[in-house]
Amino acid sequence: MSRRIATGIDIGTYQVKVVVVEELADKNGARQLRIIGTGLAESKGLRHGYIVNKEEVTASIIRAKQQAEATAHVPLRSAFLAVGGISLDEARATGSAIISRADQEITALDLDKAAKAAREAAAPGFLNRHVLHSIPLEYRIDGSKTLGDPLGMKGVRLEVDYLFVTCLAQHEEMLAKAVEDADIEIIDQMASPLAGSYVLLDGEQKMKGCVLANIGAETVSIVVYDEGIPVSVKVFPMGSSHITDDIALGFRISLDEAERVKLGRLSGQMYPRKKVDDLVSARLNAMFTLIDKHLKALGRRGPLPAGIIISGGGAGIGSISDIARGSLKLPSRLAEFRLSSDTKIHDATWAVSYGLALWGLTGDTNAPKKNFRAAFDKFFQQFLP
Repeated sequence: MSRRIATGIDIGTYQVKVVVVEELADKNGARQLRIIGTGLAESKGLRHGYIVNKEEVTASIIRAKQQAEATAHVPLRSAFLAVGGISLDEARATGSAIISRADQEITALDLDKAAKAAREAAAPGFLNRHVLHSIPLEYRIDGSKTLGDPLGMKGVRLEVDYLFVTCLAQHEEMLAKAVEDADIEIIDQMASPLAGSYVLLDGEQKMKGCVLANIGAETVSIVVYDEGIPVSVKVFPMGSSHITDDIALGFRISLDEAERVKLGRLSGQMYPRKKVDDLVSARLNAMFTLIDKHLKALGRRGPLPAGIIISGGGAGIGSISDIARGSLKLPSRLAEFRLSSDTKIHDATWAVSYGLALWGLTGDTNAPKKNFRAAFDKFFQQFLP
């Protein structure tokens, strides 16, 4: 029997991460997952997630690929790719359809008609953009909200609210070309915040309502969940490197020295702890203010009982969890990466690439575009404790 292996690739502004996961079956037929290979390389040729030099990006991918192949002992010919950066955005639209059957029973055809109407309504905003995911947020039958899948229910008119997650088409095409130039076929793509949520959030957090915030080098990306559905995906052009810039300007020192100060590797009279903390806190408060404004615009600022979960390379800076709690008035904590101690990866910065590989092993890579709720339910039933 052929091995079931999936690879996830996360191309960040500072690092390229590759994770190779194998699905195993024990004597009882139960499925188990094992990380068999990882690759890590410094990213070059990107800015805010945009490609500014494709050849440099391809070279970085090749270096990470070679590492992963050496540890996994298998050639990497195909992979699932994360799409991130400030080109990620969202659009919303509502579509409707008159029930076609004489007995008024809702069929898959009616769902498709409503979905097509929603996409047509949102189409003016798709100029120069590629739709990564089409996510149904809410169904209504004859004006009344319905819980769950309306297939098989009865009514006269079906309405559905859709969330469309998009990225700049040029950015997506260049990213895909850089991966293909590394001799890797792209099986499918997923927005980075959603890929990370696969492994950093559990089903209860998603049902209760929460926001997952990834603090990257040059961006902060968030995904907001409510009733188990991702209701918003957003990226802000601010990240942990801006904290380094603030420290460099505040103390008039080099960026390399400022980075060491930020990480707590330099201290003393030249770099008073209070001034460092003030600079860090000011920038973090600015980040969470952007998130707060977005949550207010969504009408989700209050009813998120599971609060904010913070991940990414900038998650360990200062008292970030306390600052988030004070700024957003929500419960706050750092993301936990639930993996066994013998695995090859140990922190949440690998969540996106790992989540992509797991998504590939669910066996239905079109699910996020067609039925996100069912895909996520299936995923967590199988893999989370």
